[in-house]
Amino acid sequence: MNDSPRAPRDIQAAPAPHVARQTTRQIGPAWLKGFLATLSVIILLITGAGYATVGSLGNELASASNLNLGRDEEDAVDGATDILLVGSDSRTDAQGNPLPEEELARLNAGEADGEENTDTMMVVRVPNDGSRATAVSLPRDTYVHDENFGNMKLNGVFAAYKAERRAELLADADEAEESMSDAEIRKLEEQATEAGRQGLLDSVARLTGVDIDHFAEIGLHGFVLLTDAIGGVDVCLNEAVDDPFSGANFPAGEQTLNGLESLAFVRQRHGLPRGDIDRIVRQQAYMASLVNKILSSDTLTSPGKLNDMAKAVEKSVVIDEDWDVMSFATQLANLAGGNVVFTTIPVTSIDGVGDYGESIVTVDVAQVHKFMEDMVVTEEEAAAAETTESESAPAPDAPTALDGVNVHVLNATSTSGLAGNVGQWLEEEGVTVEEVNNAQPGVYYVSQVVAADPSSAAAQALAELLGGLEVTANAGLDADTIIVVTADDYAGPMSTVPLETSSEAAPEEPVGTPGSDFGAADPGPKINAGGTGPRCIN
Repeated sequence: MNDSPRAPRDIQAAPAPHVARQTTRQIGPAWLKGFLATLSVIILLITGAGYATVGSLGNELASASNLNLGRDEEDAVDGATDILLVGSDSRTDAQGNPLPEEELARLNAGEADGEENTDTMMVVRVPNDGSRATAVSLPRDTYVHDENFGNMKLNGVFAAYKAERRAELLADADEAEESMSDAEIRKLEEQATEAGRQGLLDSVARLTGVDIDHFAEIGLHGFVLLTDAIGGVDVCLNEAVDDPFSGANFPAGEQTLNGLESLAFVRQRHGLPRGDIDRIVRQQAYMASLVNKILSSDTLTSPGKLNDMAKAVEKSVVIDEDWDVMSFATQLANLAGGNVVFTTIPVTSIDGVGDYGESIVTVDVAQVHKFMEDMVVTEEEAAAAETTESESAPAPDAPTALDGVNVHVLNATSTSGLAGNVGQWLEEEGVTVEEVNNAQPGVYYVSQVVAADPSSAAAQALAELLGGLEVTANAGLDADTIIVVTADDYAGPMSTVPLETSSEAAPEEPVGTPGSDFGAADPGPKINAGGTGPRCIN
């Protein structure tokens, strides 16, 4: 079934089974995967601070090679420069050197578990005029479809592609891994890592609908060094916390945390109302305060702090080899903290179920694309588009009884795009189609119209419009919401224009079963880096 995963809460007759959120081993570096993903952009890009220091880094930073990236910032055709930032849980520094055992112990990094997952990723959109920057979190459990590995969580894409390439390289080698020299193994790991990065870049581009222009990755060591380099960062908690899993033990209210304390702060997810989603909000609030402090005169006028920041970045940051960091930092030189915003892609549920029973976050890919596009639309362009839309030819008149009614079309068949074509036909007839989605398996077996009141004029009019479908009741629906179910027996009208050749691109195939909060999920507020104090959060 290939209809877009878009439907409001409670429109399915039976909710998806709830599966407990998978836990993650906390002694490992899970803290970094969300937080550190953005530090390179904060230090090197967003602030545009300390030109001499940043400029000196150009030849010192480790580089990622052989990446198929989009255009550079000078000729970005989508209106923005887009940067993918990820956190690496590698036990090496940016140059590939193993971190000392004492450093791993200090960071509470634990043993590597053999799989490198990127548990939180961010896309930073910077409009071409450099007037603002938006760092958009991509939840680690976002369920995506990969052309090579099928349906999977976004945080597993890098590891899957890296492991596949590593196995290919070993199969092609003339000798067993045990007989390879350190140099040969290091080269093998570099090539496998390149494949992992490219797989992740491609997956994020499909999810967000933007061409990724640049790539940045930061490793284990950077967080403590960067935080301590600026004298700690202020945070604010609504309530006191004491979480033995992460080590987060803080009172309520405002406080200043050093690097090691900050690890615990951004690691915590146990005890938070929405687990990893609230952890993302923690990380964003912390990063907003970090940017605000970096932009302060105390930091910008301190050669010592700028030098310590540069050393921290040099040890832990990897950027793509073609990135002119100095030029980009200069472009953003006048960016103010209030124009640096942290947010999260829209999601449709945060307690969905994957193909193997895993806990997932579901998304509407078309909705995510629009969300990303809106970031680079100016007020003038938005007003012009609204005027053009209002002046365009009106849609045919729908039956009067359907005025103010939101129709949701569900596909209960294995026929690809059936509900999409029916929904498209309804729109051609002037009916407001709010969402198109797959029906949950085992809920519907015949085509029908579902309404809170089956005798309502709207339900009867819609049923007649679709060729005389049966009308059934679902008391859980709102009065202005009606469902159309297309099952194997559907023989009513549908669009004759194939979805793939219609004026808008066909929606991406939905993946995963939405959770019980489908249609009502809230990934969190926008948080900007301006203001006079930290934002208080859970």
